[in-house]
Amino acid sequence: MPDFTIRSFNDFKTYCSQGTNQIQSKIIGIPGESYELFYLHQMTNKDILHRDILHPLLELGGGFGPDELLSYLPVGAGKKICEWGELPSLLLAGWVYVHPTGFERGVILQADQIPARSLTSAENESQIFGPQVSFAESIDQNMALIRSIINDPLLKTELFTIGTQTKTRTIMCYMEGLNNNAYAEMVRKRLSNLKTDGILDSGMLAKLLEDNPDSIFPMYFLTERPDRTVGSLLEGKVIVLVGGSPRVLIGPSTFIDFFKAEEDRYVHWQMSAFVFTLRMLAVFFSMLLTPLYVAALTFHYEMIPSALLDPLSSSRAKVPFPPLFEALLLEFIIELLREAGARLPTKVGQTMGIVGGIVIGQAAVQAGFTSNLLIMIVALGALASFTSPGYMMGTAVRILRFPMIMIAGFWGGVGIVTAASFLLIHLLRLTSLGTPYLKPFYPFDNSEFTELFIRRPYGKFMDKLVKTFSFQARKKKGVNSETPDNRQNIDLFEQFQEEN
Repeated sequence: MPDFTIRSFNDFKTYCSQGTNQIQSKIIGIPGESYELFYLHQMTNKDILHRDILHPLLELGGGFGPDELLSYLPVGAGKKICEWGELPSLLLAGWVYVHPTGFERGVILQADQIPARSLTSAENESQIFGPQVSFAESIDQNMALIRSIINDPLLKTELFTIGTQTKTRTIMCYMEGLNNNAYAEMVRKRLSNLKTDGILDSGMLAKLLEDNPDSIFPMYFLTERPDRTVGSLLEGKVIVLVGGSPRVLIGPSTFIDFFKAEEDRYVHWQMSAFVFTLRMLAVFFSMLLTPLYVAALTFHYEMIPSALLDPLSSSRAKVPFPPLFEALLLEFIIELLREAGARLPTKVGQTMGIVGGIVIGQAAVQAGFTSNLLIMIVALGALASFTSPGYMMGTAVRILRFPMIMIAGFWGGVGIVTAASFLLIHLLRLTSLGTPYLKPFYPFDNSEFTELFIRRPYGKFMDKLVKTFSFQARKKKGVNSETPDNRQNIDLFEQFQEEN
């Protein structure tokens, strides 16, 4: 933004003449009947500039004002300038300003060119079944992906500009009529009241919108998959797209949502129920396995079966460290390998993680720093933490493992139970957009609880309550019609009304 107030065209030309903003100007036409163009060449689409603006202006000739220019120029979006102060931001975003000679104000035309990569498969949320495409950094491209799946006028979008410096485009989407739009109203209010210098990714926005920003647990699911995004919309949730981010924010998101995979809807319910149960057990396995080992060796030898005492004693005979220090050391090494593998190039990182883990583990056992059993326990705990489809939830579980190990080393099993109780109390107090974080366990909802283990396919996956809100909104707006395709949906709506 300029360091002085722009009140006239001359002030605007003075601002553009500054060498720090790189705004270029060009005069088209003969003196007295010319047009002066201003644009930032790095952000302007050259094809639109030459084909839809420069060439038509040369054919049009001079003497035409803003209204005639908007009618004649074949540019998708444009408007007359009302406030001079808004011009710099629009030019820096890739728009072109055309000022006709003899007129007080001109027109601003959209000709932006935002760098965008082509669509690829999801790298961080891989799955075997279902669509493989993922979002990219272009917010318009991401919105087009969603619109290509949901061809429904009840899909509503609202545009926000976040950040006094970055002015990041942010789009909130929701299905009108679902859950009485209470979630949409909450997100709308928070986005409107948000004060920040800039937003670079949807993860930054999620922290600013959370009900409990100090909690280690994520309150919003961040996904790069369009199918998961659309599925959340059909469940009555709200999504937020952030310009420049390939991840979409979904809310409200409960604890259970981070262990659901959209792939579960594409397979038989028996398979999805088994995998979901496996993920839920894995999170407790990951958090408690190493602490239970430390507590058993430090305080509760009676918990260890007699058949395991001799092998366990022999494996720890040469280890000079207490179980607490030994476990913390190995957990730290595992996290070090994981972080190093994530920061290195893909092929190098994978090789380093595998080879490094084998070499370091073998060397640690031979040097007497640790036992074989603890290496296996720590490796299994780390492996279990990666089963969560929500990466941030897996990270939270791994972080919590460290204090749990320390508590187990100082207070044993009693400390583990006490820490787990405080953790449960913390989870009971959390909310996401006002929704209890432990729903459907607390408050208990039998239908949602059943849906966790018997996930129906998309033809039946929206429960009757969600369907009712949807078609009720259609009838109010006159969108729905009794066509053969919609007849079954209308019958479902009327059946629900009779039952309730």
